[in-house]
Amino acid sequence: MAKDPVCGMTVDEKRAAGKSEYKGETYYFCSPGCRAAFDKDPEKYLNGEGEHQGMHGHGMHH
Repeated sequence: MAKDPVCGMTVDEKRAAGKSEYKGETYYFCSPGCRAAFDKDPEKYLNGEGEHQGMHGHGMHH
């Protein structure tokens, strides 16, 4: 299992909605929206800021 760096949700790598490579690491996402947010500004989420931003309208699966 992996942790979505955007929302903090646990993601099964085999069922992830998306994945991205960044600096030699693979990151898995619960939704295309989380992947898009990460791709736009990876450092923001890798610095621990993602989970605390408040993901309003993010999705009902959380």
